Amino acid sequence: MALYLKKVLENKAEIAVWQITETEEELKAISSTPSDEMEEISWIKSESLRKQRLAVRALLNELFDEKVYLNHHDNGKPFLENRSTNISITHTDKYVAVILHETEDVGIDIESLDRDFTAVELKALSEEEIEDLDDDRRNEQLGIYWCAKEAIFKRLSIYNVDFAEQIEVERFHPRGEGELEATFIHKDGYEDEFELEYITFDRHVLVWVVGEED
Repeated sequence: MALYLKKVLENKAEIAVWQITETEEELKAISSTPSDEMEEISWIKSESLRKQRLAVRALLNELFDEKVYLNHHDNGKPFLENRSTNISITHTDKYVAVILHETEDVGIDIESLDRDFTAVELKALSEEEIEDLDDDRRNEQLGIYWCAKEAIFKRLSIYNVDFAEQIEVERFHPRGEGELEATFIHKDGYEDEFELEYITFDRHVLVWVVGEED
C-alpha cells in the first residue's frame, strides 16, 4: 500500500494522502469497494480516473476501522452515508487526498505543479492578485492560488461562483508550506473570512481549509 501522509491537525481535522503506485487490479484487491460503487467505477473509460477512485477507497479503509459508504450530493459534494464525519476529496494522476472533520465543513485540493496554470490567471484571479504574482515562481504561485480557491469552493458548495470576483486570496510568497488568508464575497455582499494551509511535495501542491476564521 502507498499511504504517503497521514496527520491530525491542531483544529482536529485529519488529512491523508495516498500515492498511486499500484496497478488497477491491485487497487481493486485492497480497496474493498462496495459492489454498487465498483459498478459505477467500471463505466469510467479512463484507467487513470478509475485508479484514482479506487485509491480513494483504499485511503478511506486506512482512515476508518469499519467500512464507510461514500456518496455525493447533487452539487458533487461527497458525504459518508454511515458516518456524520465531514469529508472533502481531491486527486491527480499520482495522488489522492482527503480531509476529515467531525463537526466543521472542510475543503481540500491538490494539483501537479507540472501543469500549465496560464489559463487560471485569466479566469480565476483578480487584477490585484495578478499584480502580486512573482515572475520567478509564477506557475507555482498560480497553482497555490487555484488550489486555495478550489478548496474554499468545495468547503462552501455554492453554485455559480466567480473565482476572480468572489474569492480573494491575500498576497503570499510561495514556500514549501505555509498559511493563506482569503475572503469569500457572497453576491449579497456578505463576506466570509478563511484561513488555509498548504504544503508542496513531489511537484504537487495541497491546500486545505477547515471551517471559517474565528
